[in-house]
Amino acid sequence: MTLYLIGLGLESEKDISIKGLEAIQSSSEIYLENYTSALQVGKEKLEKFYKKKIILADRDLIENKFTEKIISGKEKNISLLIPGSPLVATTHIAIFQEAILNKIPVEIIDNSSIFTAIGITGLELYKFGRTASIPFDNKNIKTPIQILEQNQKINLHTLFLLDLNPKEKKYLSIKEAINYLEKNKVSKKEKALACARLGCGNFVIRYRNLDELKNKNYGKPPYCLIIPAKKLHFMEEEMLKEWK
Repeated sequence: MTLYLIGLGLESEKDISIKGLEAIQSSSEIYLENYTSALQVGKEKLEKFYKKKIILADRDLIENKFTEKIISGKEKNISLLIPGSPLVATTHIAIFQEAILNKIPVEIIDNSSIFTAIGITGLELYKFGRTASIPFDNKNIKTPIQILEQNQKINLHTLFLLDLNPKEKKYLSIKEAINYLEKNKVSKKEKALACARLGCGNFVIRYRNLDELKNKNYGKPPYCLIIPAKKLHFMEEEMLKEWK
């Protein structure tokens, strides 16, 4: 038995690697993790392309019941399909650790993720600091602001991931994220990149002051915000002009 943690990439059913597709074909049970990120394609389209039945796995199944499933299924291969790339979220690391503890072979099949897709902005990837997540319930949450301040002190870019709940079709909007930053005394004139569907053909990137970004239409999720470092390389500055 092997547990496959398979990255699906960021856009369509065709983003999967050949290695990932072969693993799916060899699996008796295939689960689609359905809460840490959002694909631009539905389960039915994945099933048609992979020619396999897929079970939607919500947060409760993944965090509380998945270990039992892989232990009870030791005689068969199981695939867990993950939007983006595996082991980006701590949830998937926990599954990886549990499998190892139970002596179940695990194979990681990587793919593109938000952490590579942000390269299209032109900001240098090795100049990004800690990533911050802005949750739905953020009234008394200060961690994203603290991370921004820490990154800015050492001249690093800050990526903000915006909360989402695909099961309930809830997505924190760019406007809500900017409102949160402004309420926590981030200047309305702070330059930022507002992004939607990075890694997809219909991506949107806008680079302006926060107050100018707030009321724009970005289309479908997922979304993220990036506040660049204060000092930029000249190539970064040139590339940012493309998104104004």
